[in-house]
Amino acid sequence: MRCSALFRSFLPAHKAVTVLLLVGTLISTSITPGYGQTTPAGTVERIKVHGKGLEGNLAGDSPDRDVSIYLPPSYKTDKKRRYPVIYFLHGFTDSDDKWYGLTKHWINLPAVVDKALAEGKTKEFIIVTPNAYNRYFGSMYSNSVTIGNWEDYVAKELVAYIDKNYRTLPQAASRGLAGHSMGGYGTIRIGQKHPEIFSSLYLLSPCCLIPGTNGPGNPEMAARLEGIKTQAELEKADFFTKAMFASAASWSPNPGQAPFYLDLPVKDGQPQPMVTARWTANAPLATLDQYVSNIRQLRAMAFDAGNKDVSIAANIKVLDGMLTTYQIPHTYEEYDGDHINRIAERIEQKMLPFFSGNLVDEEIRAGRK
Repeated sequence: MRCSALFRSFLPAHKAVTVLLLVGTLISTSITPGYGQTTPAGTVERIKVHGKGLEGNLAGDSPDRDVSIYLPPSYKTDKKRRYPVIYFLHGFTDSDDKWYGLTKHWINLPAVVDKALAEGKTKEFIIVTPNAYNRYFGSMYSNSVTIGNWEDYVAKELVAYIDKNYRTLPQAASRGLAGHSMGGYGTIRIGQKHPEIFSSLYLLSPCCLIPGTNGPGNPEMAARLEGIKTQAELEKADFFTKAMFASAASWSPNPGQAPFYLDLPVKDGQPQPMVTARWTANAPLATLDQYVSNIRQLRAMAFDAGNKDVSIAANIKVLDGMLTTYQIPHTYEEYDGDHINRIAERIEQKMLPFFSGNLVDEEIRAGRK
């Protein structure tokens, strides 16, 4: 399988009560949920959260990141209550505002959650999504001098900020991590390293699980990659070219290679084995063996994909086999669908009930597990 297969299923990737919190200024609007329910709806705040580890990134992206936050219906009225938190990571070319109904998109996460609450399918959660859209159209939730330390931002800085400023249950047992596509990749990448921060993981159609191989699948693709010389040209490039640049910025950064500060997996038309090795070092199916003891500490782990999302469905089957070999409990499902057409349904019917059953909704006292 060539590197082009890594991105074969890397797809581009309504209305709710909305509260925009921008740099300390609160702007409120009242918009009723689109599905006509009469039960109370949650609210959305969009804030800025600074990432010290994102400072000085060579891409020039701001370290002050937009973060969308869903607060459950009772949050405004039950002032003494604390809540478990789901950190949800969006996919490549997506952004937090698209997922939270602030920009028209194929999904509206707050509306999905409100519907699940109205139908009694879920407990109440705070849900947090950082905007990982950057110069390369997605951060891969990885640490790199080129894009900044996104893995650390999510696992450490963002969690610390949310625990300090919202009524959370500040314990791993009450934190879940989930994501779609690139966000699914980020979920396993971060989650397998940090069971002390996140106790439960849910991967929706996770991309990029397999190791990189020998570069672009054909000379035409190699020529397209090497032909990109400016940001303007990258903006106009096809989806897979953008995905290759994003991966290179995340996994094979090079501070000496302006203007993109990365090493591509091809040079002068020839595959670059060292770049391939660096990409492989960031592939969860290649690194999982290193984190078995961490994964065993998780309370729960689940992942799924549609059968028409062929490459991703094949890769999560391998993940299922590896976890089974290690006798690590998990939930795996391949369903009838593609990369996006049933994601809202899966969140409502699978992901939210999964976290309802696994995240602790009370403070764990000393001496208790």
